[in-house]
Parts: sequence; C-alpha cells; structure tokens
Amino acid sequence: MTPELQEQIDQQNIKIDAVYESVEKVRKYLLVIMWLTLGMVILPLLAALFIVPALINSYTSTLEGLI
Repeated sequence: MTPELQEQIDQQNIKIDAVYESVEKVRKYLLVIMWLTLGMVILPLLAALFIVPALINSYTSTLEGLI
C-alpha cells in the first residue's frame, strides 16, 4: 500500500471511531429516555391500582353514613 492510501485509511478509522462513540452516546441517551418515560407511565398506573380502590371505599363508606 502506498503511504497516501494508508493515511486515508487511518483517517477513516479515526472518523469511524468518532461516529461510533457518538452513536453509543445517543443510544444510551435514548435508553435513559425510554426508561424514564416508562417510569412516568407505568408507576402512576400501578399506584392508581392501589389508591383508587381505597378512595372508592372511603367515599362509599362516607355515603353509607348519610343514607
């Protein structure tokens, strides 16, 4: 191989490594965003499964005292 060709290959390898690092950062960022989004949707739904029945029970027991 000629030195010029080897230099071009080395430069491409450096650029490819930089692109790979950038893609990995974006992938990790998107993964964090996905987990946060799921947490903001799933956790309130799970909390609602326990809180809503307790509120309904409290509300109906209050109404039973009035009737």
